[in-house]
Amino acid sequence: MHFAQYYLDCLSQASYLIGDKTTGRAVLVDPRRDIDDYLHDAEAAGLRIELVIETHIHADFLSGHLELARATGATIAFGEAAETGFPVRRLRDGERISLGGDDGQGVSLTVLATPGHTLESICVVLREHPDDDVPFGVLTGDTLFVGDVGRPDLLSAAGHTPQDMAARLHRSLHTKLLTLPDATRVFPAHGAGSACGRSLSSETSSTIGDQRRFNYALQPMPVDDFIRLVTAGQPATPGYFAHDAALNRDGHPLLEPGPPPALTLDEALAARDRQGAVLLDCRPLAAYTRAHLTGSLHTSLDTRFAEYAGSVVTPGTPIVLLADPGTEQEARLRLARIGYDHVLGHLPDPAAVLDRRPELSSSSRRIRYEELGLGEARLEGVAEAEGGRTGGAESGDAIPTGSLPTDSGPTDSGPTDSGPTDSGPGDIQLIDVRNPAEYEAGALPGARNLPLAGLAHRIAELDPSRRVVLYCRSGNRSVIAAALLEARGFAEVCDVIGGYEAVGAGTQ
Repeated sequence: MHFAQYYLDCLSQASYLIGDKTTGRAVLVDPRRDIDDYLHDAEAAGLRIELVIETHIHADFLSGHLELARATGATIAFGEAAETGFPVRRLRDGERISLGGDDGQGVSLTVLATPGHTLESICVVLREHPDDDVPFGVLTGDTLFVGDVGRPDLLSAAGHTPQDMAARLHRSLHTKLLTLPDATRVFPAHGAGSACGRSLSSETSSTIGDQRRFNYALQPMPVDDFIRLVTAGQPATPGYFAHDAALNRDGHPLLEPGPPPALTLDEALAARDRQGAVLLDCRPLAAYTRAHLTGSLHTSLDTRFAEYAGSVVTPGTPIVLLADPGTEQEARLRLARIGYDHVLGHLPDPAAVLDRRPELSSSSRRIRYEELGLGEARLEGVAEAEGGRTGGAESGDAIPTGSLPTDSGPTDSGPTDSGPTDSGPGDIQLIDVRNPAEYEAGALPGARNLPLAGLAHRIAELDPSRRVVLYCRSGNRSVIAAALLEARGFAEVCDVIGGYEAVGAGTQ
């Protein structure tokens, strides 16, 4: 057997090349859109990619099944329940795929229908020889992760409640995956950082036995407890997920390689003013906060660039990249991996442009927590994150009175489901842009949880005439959020330097 895992850190995404060295026949599972690595490695190993298997209709990245089909002539395959806008091979539960010869020997794959994350989800059991008692491994897609299980609430399962999908997931885990021998290796589609689960490990493989023992969601419990457990505290869903799920289901344009064209400053500004383009600053955080084009959005290439861009840029919006020299092609590729293809060009050397035209630039307003004048931080868990509570767990404490320094920006406040609401004294809106589970584990007093992933759709809940102060875990997501609010017309915005971690360290 030829087996290779391709792990993409920036999207926490794994794909797999499996082949039979004797026959040269191979399968690619859950490929990303840029396929050159797969093609190179397959050729070097003497393999022909005949089949592209998708474990489900992905929502967090744009898959490369169409690109691979064009490049290799491979057939595209999904689980039997998949509904797609292009021809596919439908894989039945229990179906066996042989990569060996006519004698029936050699590498084989067995399909397991495992609905729960989505209706069409499948897992693929790998055997080096058809009669092996212990499989080489199982590709678990988004059904089972190392340390977690797939979330049951994504839009791909429209028409089915999270509780219904969680019940299906429980059956799939216990009647399919947990019946495999403990020594069977587990190879998931995602790792730590992915929004497809809440507690994913940084390990990219495990075994069924280890997951049976250590995975919180696989511990013995009533089905109703499992359902409550896996439907609570999931990360906020980035805005691009529904867009990518639709493209992966219905079809999408093929990836066009190459760098984006260079634009002059006048061309970049004209694209913004006449075509509605977003100016997306991809430089490191320190460079952006020091000086950036007024009204530009930000997410750095040294973070989860594509995911964060997909949280603050509406799908289909034209984009002009503001990237350090030599990084513009990487930025374009990483946007293409989530289906953001409408990149008009890039502004070469933004720092030099800003030096020449300082009247077009702004610097980010950042403050330390103690400058807020809100009193001593009480880092407490939040009992009712969605219940309008403004204090820590069980406390209900209001924000102590205080005032912002005149050179600082606004703060955040607690969650709400309707229009702008009061969230503290002095017209301060204190906003925690972390995910719900992070917020419930502990938050600044009076902070309101508006996760970055959904902030663009909830801006109407904030009052642009009042001060906003943002914070996250370490100060990265809060800068991204501040840029979004400033671009939407909020005049007084700032973020807490170092985020919740820095405040916690200061109270030790």
